[in-house]
Amino acid sequence: MAMGKIKKIMGRYRELISYLIVGGLTTVVSLGTYYGCTLTILDAAVPLQLQAANVLSWIAAVTFAYFTNRKYVFESRNQHMLKEAAAFYASRLSTLLMDMGLMFLMVTILNWNDKIAKLIVQVVVTVANYVISKFFVFKN
Repeated sequence: MAMGKIKKIMGRYRELISYLIVGGLTTVVSLGTYYGCTLTILDAAVPLQLQAANVLSWIAAVTFAYFTNRKYVFESRNQHMLKEAAAFYASRLSTLLMDMGLMFLMVTILNWNDKIAKLIVQVVVTVANYVISKFFVFKN
């Protein structure tokens, strides 16, 4: 009985559950890249280096997210993959700007710990990215 309920829930919410899994993995890629940069070669206390780490983590995460969202979440069969990828990257630019603005506010202006701020910002960005992907990029 319980297995039947689980299958029903999975069928009904497959896309959202898949997005949460892929979003979680994308967050790991983003945070891993960001923390790797700020713990080794870039200093988060220097605003330009903070944003450089942010942009590098964005590039890694968006590249990972495009391919995993295309295949596992939205199951896109769009033959115009380059056009779709361009739309995906363009849509993510808006959330990159949101990410950068929030990081600037939290870290540079409010002096929050950059690692904690990055975690908070990732949650906001993940929700915004789902909405944008569902309604503007992978609209089947």
